Amino acid sequence: MTRETASGPIDATVDGPHGPVPVRRYAPTGTTARPPIVWVHGGGFFKGDLDLPETHEVARALAAAGFPVVTVDYRLATVGPGLGRRGIRYPVPVDDVVAVLRAVQLEYPDGVILGGASAGACLAAGAVLRLAADGAPPICGVFLAYGFFHASLPPRSLEVLGRLRGRRKYTHLPTLLNLTNRNYAGTAAALAEPFAFPGGHPLHAFPPALLLDAESDSMRASGEQFARELTAAAVPVEYHVLPGTVHAFLNRPHDPGFGRAIDLIGVWAAGIAASAHPLTQA
Repeated sequence: MTRETASGPIDATVDGPHGPVPVRRYAPTGTTARPPIVWVHGGGFFKGDLDLPETHEVARALAAAGFPVVTVDYRLATVGPGLGRRGIRYPVPVDDVVAVLRAVQLEYPDGVILGGASAGACLAAGAVLRLAADGAPPICGVFLAYGFFHASLPPRSLEVLGRLRGRRKYTHLPTLLNLTNRNYAGTAAALAEPFAFPGGHPLHAFPPALLLDAESDSMRASGEQFARELTAAAVPVEYHVLPGTVHAFLNRPHDPGFGRAIDLIGVWAAGIAASAHPLTQA
């Protein structure tokens, strides 16, 4: 993996089981030693890249808060008729995220923080369980923004339904969201695998977690349920619903929700770093 210079983000690759995985590295601002963040963008499993604002602008903001950041250009699920095994399906995107995590862990053996948004939050959560099942070193913490963690969307509360506004009230209908998950999984059997959709499966292997949801978002039903499941598994969880926000607020850098989320992530991640290394954190 190519090391980053102070001149700006550096593109590189990490060897993975399906071939090289493109990554982009961002140098931190400041001198305080903080663990690196591996960041995974969203996009319904089938779109998004390293230039997406949800990738690039989030990484820039977190680097400005003092964290080295590595973003992951995982392979995207194929969209097409049949929704079968052909093309790119699970577990390929999770494999790519795991490969990058392991590479960064080798470089930073003192600990790594993992984060993801929307479909990337699901991939990040699946990677956490994969690492634990493989006996790999645990990560320090995981932060997940407006994620979809369940194979099927849990029932939406009356409060969530009453908050839905705009086009996503219709494009994020449960039937369409579940179809997107089915496309990513490829088969009905894969939908039930914990590394594909961790929601509803044992979560005791999770590190401390920060979950952020949008106030007006159908996927909030999954985030709320996942937060409850983590709490039931005795995982330390910090959960926030950001007022006045809609899905994908991290993809809109000028949205007030973007700055609020970056602030919450920065404070939480600094606390994780201080807990992991109390004598070296300022």
